[in-house]
Amino acid sequence: MLTRRDILRTASLGAVATALPTAVFARAETDARFVLVILRGAADGLAIAAPYGDGNYRKVRGDLALPAPGQDGGLLKLDGMFGLHPSLAGVYDEYGKNQALIVHAVASPYRERSHFDGQDVLENGGSDVGLLRDGWLNRALAPLGGSLGNETAIALAVNTPLVLRGENSVTSWAPSQLPDAEESTIRRLQDLYADDEFFATRLTQALRSQEIAGDDRSMRRMRRKAKDIEQVRAMMQATAKFLTAKNGPRIAVLEAGGWDTHANQGASTGSLANRLAGLDTGLIALRDGLGSTWSDTVVAVVTEFGRTVKVNGTRGTDHGTATAAILLGGAINGGRVLADWPGLGKSDLYEGRDLMPTADARSLFKGILADHLDIPDSLLERSVFPDSAAAPPMENLIRG
Repeated sequence: MLTRRDILRTASLGAVATALPTAVFARAETDARFVLVILRGAADGLAIAAPYGDGNYRKVRGDLALPAPGQDGGLLKLDGMFGLHPSLAGVYDEYGKNQALIVHAVASPYRERSHFDGQDVLENGGSDVGLLRDGWLNRALAPLGGSLGNETAIALAVNTPLVLRGENSVTSWAPSQLPDAEESTIRRLQDLYADDEFFATRLTQALRSQEIAGDDRSMRRMRRKAKDIEQVRAMMQATAKFLTAKNGPRIAVLEAGGWDTHANQGASTGSLANRLAGLDTGLIALRDGLGSTWSDTVVAVVTEFGRTVKVNGTRGTDHGTATAAILLGGAINGGRVLADWPGLGKSDLYEGRDLMPTADARSLFKGILADHLDIPDSLLERSVFPDSAAAPPMENLIRG
């Protein structure tokens, strides 16, 4: 988070605007809230929602195959084909309330296996690497209103992720590592920038963000010492504060790293299970923090690509292609798994090694933007996701 000391330090460098913080939010003339969570590192969709009903699943997954539903450490049964990882118990409860769904075998148009390029395509909304230098969510903000100091979207991150970069103004927030400045210093800065609209607005915005987030000393300690499970929960709780603040943002982007499980991935327990437990705890903290606002909320959890079907020599998985996405929130028409399942037989796999993509991530995003945020179809096709006619919006993701 940008504190008084941050402002003092960056102001001396003439860079207050660029120092603003790590979640990205947007404010809009709507009651609808949208939270995009990006799992950086390529999360394993075959672990998030395992196809235990596929006859090839146990053979190809080997040591990473999760026990069937009902067994010790077993999957949480979604339907006759899929089960949710046991670390995602909170998401499973929402699924039972018809407020969560899984989209499986989904991928962006990207078909190589570079983290950097995969994230670029996922966030720019284009059909290939480097075609667009701004983000699809920023381009979607145009009809939602918002202006300098009155942004529709916020990023909870030190640096604004690509998906929110562009012409439309957004803000950001992250807990500071520095102590607070004196009130007298803040007053002097306010006087200094009184005649500069841009910097005065950013200073006021930063102070308001600090007021909304509250005392962040505990979060500073958390960032230095806490486990991932606590860090994710704290950031989700902060997100809820921003999204429920009067005249606050309505759209937020968060990111979490550490999903590149090349070695010792684990199955029901282990490193991936622990990370999924942290994600689950954070998502439920977000739900609880939003309160009644949860009924108007959609949360989308996505990653740049999936992982190989087979286990590698270090008991992990390598970079793959298709994966699973999680949607949850009171506005979700849930209790379902959406999958045109390609199968896990050798001939069914992409390049003989990866889960074959049968759903386009742009279709998923289009469905949310159109039916939840009321973004016009013409804008979606023309500028938000250009050259995406082959990826029509997914239907019935949102409650009628």
